[in-house]
Amino acid sequence: MSLVTRFAPSPTGYLHVGGARTALYSWLYSKKMGGKFVLRIEDTDLERSTQASVDAILQGMEWLGLDWDDGPYYQTKRFDLYKEVIQQLLDAGKAYKCFCSIEELDQMREAQMAAGEKPRYNGMWRDRTDHPANQPYVIRFKNPQAGTVVIDDMIKGRIEIANKELDDLIIARTDGSPTYNLTVVVDDWKMGITHVIRGDDHVNNTPRQMNILAALGADIPHYAHVPMILGDDGKRLSKRHGAVGVMQYRDNGFLPEALLNYLVRLGWSHGDQEIFSKEELVSLFDLKNCNRAPSAFNTEKLIWLNQHYMKTLPAERVATELQWHLDAQKLDTSNGPAITDVITVQADRVKTLKEMVEVSRYFYADFAEFEANAAKKHLRPVAAEPLKLAQQKLAALSEWTAESIQQAIHATAEELELGMGKVGMPLRVAVTGGGNSPSLDQTLLLVGQARSLSRLAMALEFIAARSES
Repeated sequence: MSLVTRFAPSPTGYLHVGGARTALYSWLYSKKMGGKFVLRIEDTDLERSTQASVDAILQGMEWLGLDWDDGPYYQTKRFDLYKEVIQQLLDAGKAYKCFCSIEELDQMREAQMAAGEKPRYNGMWRDRTDHPANQPYVIRFKNPQAGTVVIDDMIKGRIEIANKELDDLIIARTDGSPTYNLTVVVDDWKMGITHVIRGDDHVNNTPRQMNILAALGADIPHYAHVPMILGDDGKRLSKRHGAVGVMQYRDNGFLPEALLNYLVRLGWSHGDQEIFSKEELVSLFDLKNCNRAPSAFNTEKLIWLNQHYMKTLPAERVATELQWHLDAQKLDTSNGPAITDVITVQADRVKTLKEMVEVSRYFYADFAEFEANAAKKHLRPVAAEPLKLAQQKLAALSEWTAESIQQAIHATAEELELGMGKVGMPLRVAVTGGGNSPSLDQTLLLVGQARSLSRLAMALEFIAARSES
């Protein structure tokens, strides 16, 4: 039998980083073993599931490059199948109707707690046949009362749970709709899932699901429960720790390669290696090397990885992501340098693509005024002479190259017997609007000759007005 893994998110919000890591581990394991990766949308929570959340999950998976081989399947389109299986369990005497009211269940729990017992359903309708007419009921699975369930977890190791610790869980609500534990079991069975890789918050569900699978005569998949991700304060990762949705990291300027590399290391290791290509991950990934303990999210480490990938990935690859950010800022990239050239000069100078757009705006859009502190310091009357001479020399260039630009700037400094700072800084502020940029020759090259000369004229007007005032 070929290996089949699945990722089965509930569309009640964004694709969070914990879910993305689970999807990544499932995707990697299927690729490593030459198997199949299934995407299943568990949308049976009709009140909380939204199409916007479905779209966010699919968008997040596509952005991360976690392509699925089968699906996406939607549980709301499989209700007829679930009803058939529920009836099959009823007919086989492995499920039953429970007519307990909410008040009766509350009284049951209160009595058990008062007696120091674990609150749970006591099975009062398990073997009864005196069913009242026209009274609402749920359907419960008749869980075995003896023996144990053994989970040979591929990450946590052997886990044993006594069946007497498990009560008869509800598999169909009063309106006939199936519950989570039933739909998951049926889907894993019918989709031929051989390996279930999911968060360890599902460990308590696993023995119940294994018992239902056994009652159906279905093969039991292998289970691997991944420890949760914690914030840097040791508490479960949540919105208070910052961005937890995958697409929020895209919006904040991270590359998918960086986030994937970071997430895979957040609970898995291969010696001391930190940087992995996707191909390396497929080759090296093994569930046996996953940690059993929770991992803490470290944003600084993610930023370090993002900087690494901005600098080392082909500029053409980074450009596809940077273009999205430029478009989001409504910057017209047809009126400026090639995006790949901007990446080449800026990648060493920023932490994120969002920051790269912020410091590269002057390449694509003119500005109405200069940054106040930079202008106050560098666009002074004393700067007028070197800027005028630089303007003349730059205007005279027949070839606009980094070398010719550099020669013109040096010639200006030499002719006026000034240090390079006396020429370079006013020139930088004039052309970029601020005090920070890559090397002047590269900056002016990418800004372009016409736009550089126009901004020099603007700076000279600014200085003249300043002198008069």
